[in-house]
Amino acid sequence: MTMEDASLKILQTDPTSRESMEEGRSGKDLQRKCLQIASPLIPLYCCISIIMVLATGVVVLSTFLAVRNTKPVLHVLYVTCPKEWIGFGSKCFYFSEDTKNWTSSQTFCTSLEAVLAQFETEEELNFLRRYKGPSDHWIGLRRESSHHAWKWTDSTEYNASFFIKGFGECAYLNDLGLNSARSYTGRNWICSKTNNVSMDLDTLRTS
Repeated sequence: MTMEDASLKILQTDPTSRESMEEGRSGKDLQRKCLQIASPLIPLYCCISIIMVLATGVVVLSTFLAVRNTKPVLHVLYVTCPKEWIGFGSKCFYFSEDTKNWTSSQTFCTSLEAVLAQFETEEELNFLRRYKGPSDHWIGLRRESSHHAWKWTDSTEYNASFFIKGFGECAYLNDLGLNSARSYTGRNWICSKTNNVSMDLDTLRTS
């Protein structure tokens, strides 16, 4: 009798061994059925988890951007300027087509209730450079000599935030920035004045 025949005979005669084998097969069948039931649900659970993570990320990112882009409401001024004047910020500027010396240029601006151009910020200076064209233009800075401080036409001292080249006593604007020359040189000029007739953004929205 072979080993295989002996094992088969034992299984046939021993009910305990036969029951154990059947229980083993039943357990494997049950495990296989459970896996078949759970397998379709695993991708679903994964998709739900990914969607929840992405949704949370979108909410967090939206909140961050909303906080970052929050800015205080600013009152933007829209200046009404006379004909042939150009508005920028709260000021109006006049760019001449004629040429005069510095003193005559200032006299002309005074006749229009203005002064030779004054600027306070880099944005204003860039605006003047952009609109002046290729010609040099007198502005409202003057000094007694190269050893004295620059002053505006209203006698307030220049804060020296932008360097003025040259050794002249009167300043002008060219394509490279600020330079200086003698007052008797003929150049174009720029007048400036602050216009009190203005409307803020809230007024424009409600009108």
